Amino acid sequence: MKYQTRKKAILLLEDGTIFHGKAVGDKDGKAFGEVCFNTGMTGYQEIFTDPSYFGQIMVTTNAHIGNYGAKEDEKEAETAQISGLVCKNFSYNQSRPAADETLKEFLDKSDLFAISDVDTRALVTYIRENGAMNAVITTDFEDMEALKNELSEVPDMNGLELASKVSTKEPYFFGDESARFKVAVLDVGVKKSILKHLSTRDVYCKVFPYNATYNEMKEWEPQGYLISNGPGDPQPLGNAIQVAKDIIAEDKPLFGICLGHQIIALANGISTYKMHHGHRGINHPILNLETGKGEITSQNHGFSINKEETEAHPDVLVTHTHLNDQTVAGIRIKNKNCFSVQYHPEASPGPNDAHYLFDEFIHNLIKVKA
Repeated sequence: MKYQTRKKAILLLEDGTIFHGKAVGDKDGKAFGEVCFNTGMTGYQEIFTDPSYFGQIMVTTNAHIGNYGAKEDEKEAETAQISGLVCKNFSYNQSRPAADETLKEFLDKSDLFAISDVDTRALVTYIRENGAMNAVITTDFEDMEALKNELSEVPDMNGLELASKVSTKEPYFFGDESARFKVAVLDVGVKKSILKHLSTRDVYCKVFPYNATYNEMKEWEPQGYLISNGPGDPQPLGNAIQVAKDIIAEDKPLFGICLGHQIIALANGISTYKMHHGHRGINHPILNLETGKGEITSQNHGFSINKEETEAHPDVLVTHTHLNDQTVAGIRIKNKNCFSVQYHPEASPGPNDAHYLFDEFIHNLIKVKA
């Protein structure tokens, strides 16, 4: 096996707790970020490349990572978006004929530092009990006081604007130019799978930077709008919140996903808050209050919208709830062409239960085009 003399590494939490492991590969490294965990048993490549995870150190609960390699068309962004990786067993070899490369090769191209041989069960239990917090993973821990000082300088996720770090710098197009519908996408961290789902439903997308105005988007004359998923705290995104207000005021079809859902809530005067440790996995149970049906969903968020304020709002209807903790998982604006969900209907990775939400959005586009 490769890398028989891998270097010792640690994960240091901001409260001083230390977990021991070994560096993946044979290089020294150091990475900072908020530590979080994902319970998905598959889909690690989609997780690592999801822009919503920007600035976070990912802990995978599945014991084996890397066993099926990496594949070019399964990326949600061109490179890894997480700031670091923590796992139990890292597989340097892959056994999937369709893979384009090993996970180690993919991580090296993304310049991502990873550590393995960590007691991830103990680490995840600790996060669940004590909450998400900043951390550092490193092979350089001889001077612990200096390392703790470095960690103390890392900004807290609460109040942190990260959409500008992952959004496109210039508008671009996705899909078939001759498609039936045109949708303007406000990119605050969009996953490729969202654009693929729209494209397969005869939608041509123009993806705009996070700071684009409604007037700039409207000039393209789209039938509808989508505000994407993304990382960080939604409250600093004043421009995106104003875009949502403007779209809703003109009653244009609007669909919000994850961070987009939170932005739409803020546009309606509903506050958001940082969760204790968030929802991240591919088996989260949701109840659709409009149909009475349950859904198994893919989720990735550390912020949520205020439930009491949402239920009391005269113009907002709660459409979905999370069955584990009763948080708001979906809303619809009454008498407007606007709805949003806190989870990922494109489900990459994850189940297909929520694909119908894209069909609902298309139905709203049809009403406008008719």
